Amino acid sequence: MDGSFLDQQSRIGISVHLGGLPATRRLLALCHLAEASEVLDVGCGIGVGPAYIARTHGCRVVGVDRSPRMVDWARRRAREAGVEDRVSLHVADVLDLPFEADRFDVVIAESVLAFVVDKERALAEMVRVTKPGGYVGLNEGFLLTGTPSPRVTGLARRIGSAMAPLGTWLALWEASGLDERLVRTYRLDPAREIRDRFRWVGLRRLLAGSMRAVWLYLTDPSARPVLDTVFVSLRTGPEDEPGAPPPWASFGYGLFVGRK
Repeated sequence: MDGSFLDQQSRIGISVHLGGLPATRRLLALCHLAEASEVLDVGCGIGVGPAYIARTHGCRVVGVDRSPRMVDWARRRAREAGVEDRVSLHVADVLDLPFEADRFDVVIAESVLAFVVDKERALAEMVRVTKPGGYVGLNEGFLLTGTPSPRVTGLARRIGSAMAPLGTWLALWEASGLDERLVRTYRLDPAREIRDRFRWVGLRRLLAGSMRAVWLYLTDPSARPVLDTVFVSLRTGPEDEPGAPPPWASFGYGLFVGRK
């Protein structure tokens, strides 16, 4: 255990990304998933994505995550969804993917590169393992403002993300070497985000994970600073200027898709 935001997510068995299931569906459609036979989901978390793709599209899915605990959750999810025969899961890092070049029809990552310092190398690895003519897709959050408030900066630091502005992502995408590049951006709607997270994780699993989070909060002081970020993101605080918007209002998310 490293005490990080991602580590605490793996302990409670919940992993989410901005936009939830609707964003994933849009990303997969933009990546022409209906034409794919093998897909790589980088940073698959608890395995919702691989299970969903295998179940709804019938293709083979490889999921990787750097957390062994997350991979265990993902294997459980694939087993419960009845797609074990179409889903393969491995512990791996996006900076050094253990696959040969030109293998996958589609390679996606959702809320992954935001937590990686060397984004150029991570994206290059994703492109490397994509077949010529295949698609690479990202769903990543970005800052709407160039100068975030101290509260937003603190929130980003606690979850281990640089929270780059949109311009950083656009420059990264422009330099990716991919063709047919497109970008779709969205603002956050907190009510929709909560609803979409329920749809992504599932009510039963979300309730179970919430109970584990409460237990960790009560019994493990080291987990409290990270778990507090969930509440910090939804409200203003005494250090904010009067009338300042809550931290979530500073963020949007983008879908980035290109063809190799």
